[in-house]
Amino acid sequence: MSPQSTVNPARPTRHASRILVLHGPNLNLLGEREPQVYGRMTLEELNRAIAEFAANQGVEVRIFQSNHEGTLIDLLHEHRRWAEGIVINPGALTHYSYALRDAIAAVGIPAVEVHLSDIHSREPFRQVSVIKDVCIAQLVGKGLGSYLEGIELLLKGAKGAAGAG
Repeated sequence: MSPQSTVNPARPTRHASRILVLHGPNLNLLGEREPQVYGRMTLEELNRAIAEFAANQGVEVRIFQSNHEGTLIDLLHEHRRWAEGIVINPGALTHYSYALRDAIAAVGIPAVEVHLSDIHSREPFRQVSVIKDVCIAQLVGKGLGSYLEGIELLLKGAKGAAGAG
């Protein structure tokens, strides 16, 4: 795993104190599914760590997981007036979901795409993200750290964000 951060200077952001965290398909199986790739931390443990980190930063988070593209889109729409930032791990939807991409763009909220594993060093199809261009940054290969760094970027408004990896 080689952690990477890519910041998209074309996507504006602002300070966020209310962050929507979305986990996509199969993340409910964390700790069981390919632990050599995704680690042994369960989704419950991941969510607890995210919530604790956010609380220590003075950030309110709402965290959801769904295996359904439409549900993730509905959650984006439903929280568009509440959230000031989005941290999203789209799972495999990263590679082909133009509907999810369009929903992120449509809500107009700064978003950070995160992945536990380094998608850039995996199978060729996993190296493609249709989501990243509508996000302020893409953070991969840092496990839990991808999520925490995403919250930090949104909290700071991406000022002085990490350079491309």
